[in-house]
Amino acid sequence: MPSDDSFLRRVVAVLTAFRADDDGLGAAELARRSGLPKSTAHRIALDLAEAGLLERQGARVRLGLRLFEIGQRVPRQRVLRDAAVPYMSDLREATRQTVHLAVLEGAEVVYVEILGSPGGPPLPSQVGGRLPAHVTGVGKAILAFSPPDVVRAVLDGGLVRATGRSVTAPGLFLRELEKIREEGVAYDREESGNGIVCAASPVLGPDGEALGALSVSGWATGMRLGAVAPAVHTAALTLSRTLGRSRTRP
Repeated sequence: MPSDDSFLRRVVAVLTAFRADDDGLGAAELARRSGLPKSTAHRIALDLAEAGLLERQGARVRLGLRLFEIGQRVPRQRVLRDAAVPYMSDLREATRQTVHLAVLEGAEVVYVEILGSPGGPPLPSQVGGRLPAHVTGVGKAILAFSPPDVVRAVLDGGLVRATGRSVTAPGLFLRELEKIREEGVAYDREESGNGIVCAASPVLGPDGEALGALSVSGWATGMRLGAVAPAVHTAALTLSRTLGRSRTRP
């Protein structure tokens, strides 16, 4: 009999095998992605479907609605998102561009909310999706205001290139973080996707460390970073103050 810890790891492997754009996975693909034997992956998938965490579609399974419901209860995500959405709406109205809210998890950013803009570029980001922090504006904004050990862990993991413009030299990346700390704004100049640019600013807690970041993204040929950066910075500062006031209320 496998230990409880071993079984839990297998369940996590099955759940994390799904990607944001997957509508359903068959047993063979689920086994390949999870690294589990096909029979094991299939059995765990059936158990998760009975619990409502997965949904069956004939011979395929997909993530279930109950997982979404549980995700909405995560305190950090819920409080930050609920506070941020009004500012994100104003930011989208002012810039006519796509607005992101993201948090850091390990060496990646997780997108908590995205307000899209008509005519905007097809972005690699999705709500609940992840991207390497070092190639995104939101990731760099958060890392610039994170403890040194958090930044060191990202560097130790390697700065993988996403496009030809991605910064992969640790020294250059650290100098960029210093500049972000001075200016309060980070930029993605086609580093996460070709033709896409972004200006981002951190959402700070009372201790000065980043809770997350806001960004505005658009086509490199249609959005001037210098024009949208002040709006992003102002929105992030105002959101930071709002969150700070809510924490100090009795």
